[in-house]
Amino acid sequence: MDVLLQQVINGLVLGSMYALVALGYTMVYGIINLINFAHGEVLMIGALCSWSVIGLLQPLMPDTPGWVILLISMVVASAAAAALNFAIEKIAYRPLRNAPKLAPLITAIGMSILLQTIAMIVWKPNYKSFPTLLPSTPIAIGEAVITPTQIMILAVTAMALAVLSWLVNRTQLGRAMRATAENPRVASLMGVKPDTVISATFIIGAVLATIAGVMWASNYGTVQHAMGFLPGLKAFTAAVFGGIGNLAGAVVGGLLLGLIESIGSGYLGAWTGGVLGSHYTDILAFIVLIVVLTLRPSGLLGERVADRA
Repeated sequence: MDVLLQQVINGLVLGSMYALVALGYTMVYGIINLINFAHGEVLMIGALCSWSVIGLLQPLMPDTPGWVILLISMVVASAAAAALNFAIEKIAYRPLRNAPKLAPLITAIGMSILLQTIAMIVWKPNYKSFPTLLPSTPIAIGEAVITPTQIMILAVTAMALAVLSWLVNRTQLGRAMRATAENPRVASLMGVKPDTVISATFIIGAVLATIAGVMWASNYGTVQHAMGFLPGLKAFTAAVFGGIGNLAGAVVGGLLLGLIESIGSGYLGAWTGGVLGSHYTDILAFIVLIVVLTLRPSGLLGERVADRA
Protein backbone atom coordinates (compact mmCIF):
# COMPACT_ATOMS: atom_id res chain seq x y z
CA MET A 1 0.00 0.00 0.00
CA ASP A 2 2.90 2.37 0.69
CA VAL A 3 4.25 1.79 -2.80
CA LEU A 4 0.77 2.31 -4.24
CA LEU A 5 0.32 5.61 -2.37
CA GLN A 6 3.68 6.86 -3.61
CA GLN A 7 2.85 5.91 -7.18
CA VAL A 8 -0.56 7.61 -6.92
CA ILE A 9 1.13 10.83 -5.78
CA ASN A 10 3.63 10.60 -8.62
CA GLY A 11 0.83 9.81 -11.07
CA LEU A 12 -1.25 12.83 -10.04
CA VAL A 13 1.78 15.09 -10.45
CA LEU A 14 2.57 13.64 -13.89
CA GLY A 15 -1.08 13.65 -14.91
CA SER A 16 -1.46 17.30 -13.91
CA MET A 17 1.23 18.28 -16.39
CA TYR A 18 -0.30 16.11 -19.11
CA ALA A 19 -3.69 17.73 -18.45
CA LEU A 20 -2.37 21.26 -18.93
CA VAL A 21 -0.80 20.38 -22.28
CA ALA A 22 -3.84 18.33 -23.35
CA LEU A 23 -6.07 21.36 -22.80
CA GLY A 24 -4.12 23.23 -25.46
CA TYR A 25 -4.66 20.42 -27.94
CA THR A 26 -8.34 20.07 -27.19
CA MET A 27 -9.11 23.82 -27.27
CA VAL A 28 -7.51 24.28 -30.68
CA TYR A 29 -9.18 21.16 -32.06
CA GLY A 30 -12.51 22.20 -30.61
CA ILE A 31 -12.49 25.50 -32.48
CA ILE A 32 -10.76 24.81 -35.82
CA ASN A 33 -10.52 20.99 -35.94
CA LEU A 34 -6.72 21.14 -36.08
CA ILE A 35 -4.24 19.03 -34.13
CA ASN A 36 -1.35 21.38 -33.38
CA PHE A 37 1.52 18.90 -33.30
CA ALA A 38 3.93 21.77 -32.56
CA HIS A 39 2.30 22.19 -29.14
CA GLY A 40 4.90 20.04 -27.39
CA GLU A 41 7.61 22.31 -28.81
CA VAL A 42 5.84 25.32 -27.33
CA LEU A 43 6.23 23.57 -23.96
CA MET A 44 9.94 23.13 -24.72
CA ILE A 45 10.44 26.76 -25.76
CA GLY A 46 8.69 27.92 -22.60
CA ALA A 47 10.90 25.75 -20.38
CA LEU A 48 14.09 26.89 -22.11
CA CYS A 49 13.08 30.56 -21.93
CA SER A 50 12.40 30.09 -18.22
CA TRP A 51 15.85 28.50 -17.80
CA SER A 52 17.47 31.47 -19.56
CA VAL A 53 15.57 34.03 -17.46
CA ILE A 54 16.53 32.25 -14.24
CA GLY A 55 20.16 32.26 -15.35
CA LEU A 56 19.96 36.05 -15.82
CA LEU A 57 18.05 36.80 -12.63
CA GLN A 58 20.00 34.71 -10.12
CA PRO A 59 23.23 36.80 -10.34
CA LEU A 60 21.23 40.07 -10.39
CA MET A 61 18.90 39.16 -7.50
CA PRO A 62 20.92 36.85 -5.23
CA ASP A 63 18.77 37.47 -2.14
CA THR A 64 15.42 36.99 -3.86
CA PRO A 65 13.43 33.91 -2.75
CA GLY A 66 13.58 31.08 -5.27
CA TRP A 67 9.83 30.95 -5.78
CA VAL A 68 9.80 34.63 -6.82
CA ILE A 69 12.49 34.02 -9.43
CA LEU A 70 10.59 30.95 -10.66
CA LEU A 71 7.37 32.97 -10.91
CA ILE A 72 9.04 35.81 -12.82
CA SER A 73 10.67 33.35 -15.21
CA MET A 74 7.32 31.62 -15.78
CA VAL A 75 5.60 34.93 -16.60
CA VAL A 76 8.34 35.99 -19.05
CA ALA A 77 8.44 32.53 -20.64
CA SER A 78 4.63 32.51 -20.97
CA ALA A 79 4.74 35.83 -22.81
CA ALA A 80 7.43 34.53 -25.18
CA ALA A 81 5.56 31.27 -25.84
CA ALA A 82 2.27 33.13 -26.34
CA ALA A 83 3.91 35.38 -28.96
CA LEU A 84 5.39 32.31 -30.64
CA ASN A 85 2.09 30.42 -30.77
CA PHE A 86 0.31 33.54 -32.04
CA ALA A 87 2.84 33.78 -34.86
CA ILE A 88 2.56 30.05 -35.63
CA GLU A 89 -1.21 30.31 -36.00
CA LYS A 90 -1.06 33.44 -38.12
CA ILE A 91 1.79 32.37 -40.41
CA ALA A 92 1.52 28.58 -40.65
CA TYR A 93 -2.10 27.62 -39.94
CA ARG A 94 -4.37 30.52 -40.91
CA PRO A 95 -3.53 30.42 -44.65
CA LEU A 96 -4.39 26.70 -44.65
CA ARG A 97 -7.65 26.96 -42.75
CA ASN A 98 -9.76 26.02 -45.78
CA ALA A 99 -7.18 23.67 -47.30
CA PRO A 100 -7.54 19.87 -47.33
CA LYS A 101 -7.07 18.38 -43.85
CA LEU A 102 -3.73 16.81 -44.74
CA ALA A 103 -2.06 20.17 -45.47
CA PRO A 104 -2.29 21.72 -41.97
CA LEU A 105 -1.37 18.35 -40.44
CA ILE A 106 1.87 18.18 -42.43
CA THR A 107 2.51 21.85 -41.66
CA ALA A 108 2.11 21.19 -37.94
CA ILE A 109 4.61 18.34 -38.05
CA GLY A 110 7.02 20.50 -40.05
CA MET A 111 6.63 23.35 -37.55
CA SER A 112 7.46 20.93 -34.74
CA ILE A 113 10.71 19.90 -36.43
CA LEU A 114 11.53 23.53 -37.26
CA LEU A 115 11.09 24.66 -33.64
CA GLN A 116 13.25 21.81 -32.36
CA THR A 117 15.99 22.79 -34.81
CA ILE A 118 15.81 26.47 -33.89
CA ALA A 119 15.95 25.61 -30.19
CA MET A 120 18.94 23.36 -30.81
CA ILE A 121 20.75 26.22 -32.56
CA VAL A 122 19.87 28.85 -29.93
CA TRP A 123 20.29 26.78 -26.77
CA LYS A 124 22.62 24.03 -28.08
CA PRO A 125 21.70 20.32 -28.02
CA ASN A 126 23.19 19.39 -24.65
CA TYR A 127 21.11 18.73 -21.53
CA LYS A 128 21.02 21.67 -19.12
CA SER A 129 20.47 21.48 -15.39
CA PHE A 130 17.36 23.36 -14.30
CA PRO A 131 18.03 25.18 -10.99
CA THR A 132 16.32 23.93 -7.84
CA LEU A 133 14.51 27.04 -6.59
CA LEU A 134 12.18 25.47 -4.04
CA PRO A 135 13.11 23.59 -0.84
CA SER A 136 14.11 20.01 -1.61
CA THR A 137 13.22 18.46 1.77
CA PRO A 138 10.42 15.92 1.12
CA ILE A 139 7.25 15.87 3.20
CA ALA A 140 6.12 12.51 4.54
CA ILE A 141 2.58 11.26 3.90
CA GLY A 142 2.51 7.97 5.74
CA GLU A 143 5.37 5.98 4.22
CA ALA A 144 5.16 7.98 0.98
CA VAL A 145 6.76 11.36 0.36
CA ILE A 146 5.95 14.45 -1.68
CA THR A 147 8.35 17.27 -2.47
CA PRO A 148 7.56 21.01 -2.31
CA THR A 149 8.03 21.11 -6.09
CA GLN A 150 5.35 18.44 -6.54
CA ILE A 151 3.03 20.33 -4.19
CA MET A 152 3.65 23.43 -6.30
CA ILE A 153 2.79 21.50 -9.46
CA LEU A 154 -0.52 20.27 -8.04
CA ALA A 155 -1.43 23.71 -6.67
CA VAL A 156 -0.52 25.63 -9.83
CA THR A 157 -2.39 23.11 -11.98
CA ALA A 158 -5.50 23.44 -9.83
CA MET A 159 -5.34 27.26 -10.03
CA ALA A 160 -4.75 27.19 -13.80
CA LEU A 161 -7.73 24.88 -14.32
CA ALA A 162 -9.94 27.08 -12.11
CA VAL A 163 -8.95 30.22 -14.03
CA LEU A 164 -9.52 28.50 -17.37
CA SER A 165 -12.94 27.26 -16.25
CA TRP A 166 -13.89 30.78 -15.18
CA LEU A 167 -12.57 32.23 -18.44
CA VAL A 168 -14.50 29.80 -20.63
CA ASN A 169 -17.76 29.80 -18.70
CA ARG A 170 -18.02 33.30 -17.22
CA THR A 171 -16.39 35.78 -19.60
CA GLN A 172 -17.28 37.35 -22.94
CA LEU A 173 -14.21 35.73 -24.51
CA GLY A 174 -15.38 32.35 -23.26
CA ARG A 175 -18.81 32.83 -24.80
CA ALA A 176 -17.18 33.84 -28.06
CA MET A 177 -14.99 30.73 -27.93
CA ARG A 178 -17.99 28.48 -27.39
CA ALA A 179 -19.92 30.18 -30.17
CA THR A 180 -17.00 29.88 -32.59
CA ALA A 181 -16.55 26.23 -31.69
CA GLU A 182 -20.21 25.50 -32.43
CA ASN A 183 -20.52 27.47 -35.69
CA PRO A 184 -17.92 30.05 -36.78
CA ARG A 185 -20.07 31.51 -39.56
CA VAL A 186 -23.10 32.11 -37.38
CA ALA A 187 -20.85 33.47 -34.61
CA SER A 188 -19.35 35.98 -37.03
CA LEU A 189 -22.87 37.15 -37.97
CA MET A 190 -23.51 37.79 -34.27
CA GLY A 191 -20.50 40.09 -33.96
CA VAL A 192 -17.87 37.54 -32.94
CA LYS A 193 -14.50 37.79 -34.70
CA PRO A 194 -13.41 34.18 -35.28
CA ASP A 195 -9.81 35.11 -36.15
CA THR A 196 -9.43 36.96 -32.84
CA VAL A 197 -10.98 34.07 -30.92
CA ILE A 198 -8.69 31.54 -32.61
CA SER A 199 -5.61 33.65 -31.87
CA ALA A 200 -6.71 33.98 -28.24
CA THR A 201 -7.13 30.20 -28.04
CA PHE A 202 -3.58 29.64 -29.28
CA ILE A 203 -2.27 32.17 -26.76
CA ILE A 204 -4.10 30.51 -23.86
CA GLY A 205 -2.83 27.10 -24.97
CA ALA A 206 0.73 28.45 -25.08
CA VAL A 207 0.48 29.81 -21.53
CA LEU A 208 -0.81 26.46 -20.25
CA ALA A 209 1.95 24.60 -22.11
CA THR A 210 4.60 26.94 -20.67
CA ILE A 211 3.33 26.39 -17.13
CA ALA A 212 3.52 22.65 -17.75
CA GLY A 213 7.00 22.98 -19.25
CA VAL A 214 8.41 24.97 -16.34
CA MET A 215 6.89 22.53 -13.87
CA TRP A 216 8.25 19.59 -15.88
CA ALA A 217 11.74 21.11 -15.81
CA SER A 218 11.46 21.87 -12.07
CA ASN A 219 10.33 18.32 -11.31
CA TYR A 220 12.89 16.47 -13.44
CA GLY A 221 15.74 18.98 -13.22
CA THR A 222 16.79 19.17 -16.89
CA VAL A 223 15.86 21.00 -20.08
CA GLN A 224 16.88 20.51 -23.72
CA HIS A 225 15.62 21.03 -27.25
CA ALA A 226 13.79 17.68 -27.63
CA MET A 227 12.12 17.64 -24.21
CA GLY A 228 8.68 18.57 -25.56
CA PHE A 229 8.20 15.73 -28.03
CA LEU A 230 7.22 12.88 -25.71
CA PRO A 231 5.13 14.96 -23.24
CA GLY A 232 3.37 16.52 -26.22
CA LEU A 233 2.63 13.14 -27.77
CA LYS A 234 1.36 11.76 -24.46
CA ALA A 235 -0.75 14.85 -23.82
CA PHE A 236 -2.33 14.35 -27.24
CA THR A 237 -3.00 10.77 -26.20
CA ALA A 238 -4.61 12.08 -23.01
CA ALA A 239 -6.82 14.48 -24.99
CA VAL A 240 -8.01 11.62 -27.23
CA PHE A 241 -8.37 9.37 -24.19
CA GLY A 242 -10.72 11.81 -22.45
CA GLY A 243 -12.51 12.97 -25.61
CA ILE A 244 -10.82 15.35 -28.03
CA GLY A 245 -12.58 18.72 -28.03
CA ASN A 246 -13.84 18.24 -24.46
CA LEU A 247 -12.18 20.33 -21.73
CA ALA A 248 -13.22 18.07 -18.88
CA GLY A 249 -12.14 15.08 -20.94
CA ALA A 250 -8.63 16.55 -21.37
CA VAL A 251 -8.25 16.92 -17.61
CA VAL A 252 -9.64 13.46 -16.85
CA GLY A 253 -7.55 11.90 -19.62
CA GLY A 254 -4.38 13.59 -18.41
CA LEU A 255 -4.84 12.55 -14.80
CA LEU A 256 -5.79 8.98 -15.69
CA LEU A 257 -2.86 8.65 -18.09
CA GLY A 258 -0.47 9.91 -15.42
CA LEU A 259 -1.85 7.42 -12.90
CA ILE A 260 -1.68 4.55 -15.41
CA GLU A 261 1.94 5.32 -16.23
CA SER A 262 3.02 5.83 -12.64
CA ILE A 263 1.28 2.78 -11.21
CA GLY A 264 2.44 0.75 -14.20
CA SER A 265 6.06 1.74 -13.58
CA GLY A 266 5.77 0.44 -10.03
CA TYR A 267 4.14 -2.86 -10.88
CA LEU A 268 4.95 -3.59 -14.54
CA GLY A 269 7.89 -5.83 -13.63
CA ALA A 270 5.75 -7.90 -11.25
CA TRP A 271 2.86 -8.10 -13.73
CA THR A 272 5.11 -9.39 -16.53
CA GLY A 273 7.28 -11.67 -14.41
CA GLY A 274 10.30 -9.41 -14.89
CA VAL A 275 10.08 -9.39 -18.68
CA LEU A 276 9.27 -5.67 -18.75
CA GLY A 277 10.71 -3.16 -16.28
CA SER A 278 9.77 0.39 -15.32
CA HIS A 279 11.67 1.79 -18.33
CA TYR A 280 8.97 0.31 -20.59
CA THR A 281 6.17 2.43 -19.10
CA ASP A 282 6.01 4.69 -22.17
CA ILE A 283 4.25 1.91 -24.06
CA LEU A 284 1.35 2.04 -21.59
CA ALA A 285 0.23 5.43 -22.93
CA PHE A 286 -0.11 4.11 -26.44
CA ILE A 287 -1.66 0.81 -25.37
CA VAL A 288 -4.32 2.90 -23.62
CA LEU A 289 -4.80 4.98 -26.77
CA ILE A 290 -5.27 1.88 -28.94
CA VAL A 291 -7.74 0.33 -26.50
CA VAL A 292 -9.78 3.53 -26.13
CA LEU A 293 -9.94 4.19 -29.86
CA THR A 294 -10.99 0.58 -30.45
CA LEU A 295 -13.70 0.43 -27.80
CA ARG A 296 -14.80 4.08 -27.63
CA PRO A 297 -13.54 6.20 -30.52
CA SER A 298 -15.04 9.40 -29.07
CA GLY A 299 -13.09 9.04 -25.80
CA LEU A 300 -14.21 8.45 -22.23
CA LEU A 301 -16.39 11.57 -21.97
CA GLY A 302 -17.10 11.94 -25.67
CA GLU A 303 -16.70 14.93 -27.92
CA ARG A 304 -19.24 17.58 -26.95
CA VAL A 305 -19.32 20.23 -29.65
CA ALA A 306 -20.96 22.95 -27.55
CA ASP A 307 -18.32 22.62 -24.83
CA ARG A 308 -15.27 22.30 -27.07
CA ALA A 309 -13.86 25.70 -26.22
